[in-house]
Amino acid sequence: MCGRYKLATPAEVLRDVFGFVERPNLPARYNVAPSQEAPVVRQRRQPAGERTVQNLRWGLVPSGAKDPKIAASLINARAESLASRPTFAKALRQRRCAVLADGFYDWSGEGAARQPYLVTRRDGAPFAFAGLWDRWIDRREGSETPIDTFTIVTNAANDLLRVLHPRMPVILAGADLDVWLDPASDPARVSTALAGVPAAALRYVPVAKRVNSARVDEANLTEPIGPETVVT
Repeated sequence: MCGRYKLATPAEVLRDVFGFVERPNLPARYNVAPSQEAPVVRQRRQPAGERTVQNLRWGLVPSGAKDPKIAASLINARAESLASRPTFAKALRQRRCAVLADGFYDWSGEGAARQPYLVTRRDGAPFAFAGLWDRWIDRREGSETPIDTFTIVTNAANDLLRVLHPRMPVILAGADLDVWLDPASDPARVSTALAGVPAAALRYVPVAKRVNSARVDEANLTEPIGPETVVT
């Protein structure tokens, strides 16, 4: 699964890599947590497939939801069942997005011995998780407020990360990113875009347990406290 991640790459670098049209102010985030807002890239059909970036709330609230509290159980969506689950099927067809990141956290062990690890690309480059978004209208007490939310798609962990957790977020790269974002993509090709990156592209390092608290968002959370692990 993916329950915490980071994004500290400067906005101009992200703009160059992902091609969105805005010049946003994106402050460094070292511990993005569910229920918080974070930058997400979406692609319009018109004009000319323009990509935009906005802050959406992490934790999907489907458009037909009765209660927004469902978001807590929908921070992730399993790639294998996207098309068959009504909660995600419409978003898969019409509301795909890319969640910007440059690292994510995973844990190994139990209880007090549970150790956090930071996973990044070996080349240090930013990347994007496959995501789905939806728009829920809050009509409580006569309100008509639209709330845009997202979930991060996961698949089976690769050979590097399986020792930490059986699931991992889908990292989009190259043509897969373009296919995932394009609203006109063939559904069969969209499915194959969820293969993710190879294990050799990633690394992980142990970090301090201060990252366990979602209230802590500081650069020193990412400092290694032990050696890196890679596929050799």
